[in-house]
Amino acid sequence: MQDQYFKSYEDLEVHRLMLEDEPRTNTYREAICNASNLFKGKVVMDVGAGTGILSLFCAKAGAKKVYAVEASSLAMVLPEIVEANNFSQVIEVIHGKVEEIILDTKVDIIVSEWMGFYLLHESMLESVLYARDKYLVPGGLLFPNRARLYAAPCSLQDLWLKKRSYWTESKYEFDLSPLLLLASQQSAPEIATIPTEGLLSDPQLLWDLDLNTVSQSGLQSFSDRRFFSVESEGPFHGIGLWFTCSFPPAGEGEDPPELSTAPWDEETHWKQTVILLPTEGKLEEGDILGWELNLEKDKDSRAYRIEFNVLDDDEPHGIPCSCGSAKCEIIKHFLNNPNRDSEIPDGNQGGDGDVGEANIAEDNS
Repeated sequence: MQDQYFKSYEDLEVHRLMLEDEPRTNTYREAICNASNLFKGKVVMDVGAGTGILSLFCAKAGAKKVYAVEASSLAMVLPEIVEANNFSQVIEVIHGKVEEIILDTKVDIIVSEWMGFYLLHESMLESVLYARDKYLVPGGLLFPNRARLYAAPCSLQDLWLKKRSYWTESKYEFDLSPLLLLASQQSAPEIATIPTEGLLSDPQLLWDLDLNTVSQSGLQSFSDRRFFSVESEGPFHGIGLWFTCSFPPAGEGEDPPELSTAPWDEETHWKQTVILLPTEGKLEEGDILGWELNLEKDKDSRAYRIEFNVLDDDEPHGIPCSCGSAKCEIIKHFLNNPNRDSEIPDGNQGGDGDVGEANIAEDNS
């Protein structure tokens, strides 16, 4: 499975897709080249160098030495790319997995484009963290150094109908539609473009990863359980996931460069990840929506198993809860009032409780 993953990156069409992704590539170029004061005279490691584009950016920004680590056979061509761009004295190509190479030095900066669909797909971040723990000097820099995953309920009529159509149409003059629910539960998330008008609420920040401190073990599973207020009415077909990554700023007081895959920003090759529901719901402005979202690393692949449950509003909310309902606002009032004499009434306590009817999408790729 691991060898197949690296072999897939020998396909130049994969790299062409990434190079043609201008928001992605230009953000890295600007984050690196505009921070030449951070790179000048420094030793850099590029984890998963691919075509070497990030290594070239680092060399152009003034790095003293760049170790371009690439596990696929593309590493055999990389020295020619380095030589063609007159950086043979700066960039050294190392063929191998970062977990298996031997490097007798520390590095000042680690750069990598490790993000996959829904941020975590492909699990390449684990390799970056391995390199961080073994090779990065204390106080060294990571490019990027922060990642955030967002979600929002969405309305995607065409995509939802397309996914249902196979099982709702007769097969050999027979009705197999009872398989529709099972097919929906077993389906993988979709990679699609969500129109901004299809978003039914403001984005919900699920996880904020500080790459300087997050551990490899901390990437094995993620859980989010919340209730919030719906901002727009419309048919409810699932939730969309997207991410942002930010980089160290070039100077004090400057805004950190950011790569965004949000629906309202210029489209990237990641687009957005959509978890579709088996049945269509209906949301009104001001409705309270609850969900439970769990991501767990698949031990046999580089993907995560994704489970998504829609929660009924009468299930226990967390404390405090910012959904905006009258009940939760009263609880927040008591919690925020240091002189309160009353206790929070029984029945308003938060907790996991029992989830409602499960709507599950799994990524088994």
